[in-house]
Amino acid sequence: MKKVFGLVFLMLILVSASKFTSPKPQVSPLEGTWELVNRFNWDGENVSDTLYNDNGYRQVKIYSKGKVMWTRYSPDDPAEWFGFGKYQVKDGNLEEQLEYASEAMMKIMDTVQVFRFELELHTDSYSQITLDDEGHRTFSENYKRID
Repeated sequence: MKKVFGLVFLMLILVSASKFTSPKPQVSPLEGTWELVNRFNWDGENVSDTLYNDNGYRQVKIYSKGKVMWTRYSPDDPAEWFGFGKYQVKDGNLEEQLEYASEAMMKIMDTVQVFRFELELHTDSYSQITLDDEGHRTFSENYKRID
């Protein structure tokens, strides 16, 4: 009988201890692998032009555990384009801060430390929209989920 009470007591301790374990960290809905579909030029409020990927152009981004990695391939551009860093989504905005990148991208990073975008996020697509100093939309990259 003591063994039964001992087992019941042990089970109660295990069940109650499981209630006090920390919750799993929330996973960003941006986590995954995304491919650039097209780009938009904006006139401030509306899309004024759509730029499609031509001649084998390909750009992919991977978001995982607060990190971002992106790479671009363009047969027409001999420069290498890639970058790696951290990201966060906050208040409808996406911020990316690269830690290292290709030589061409490092030149851009000399003037831009943090890349900030308005974020329109859907289940299988998202747009990162560049705003000017007055908050008007100027350019966006539009991605589809591939993983």
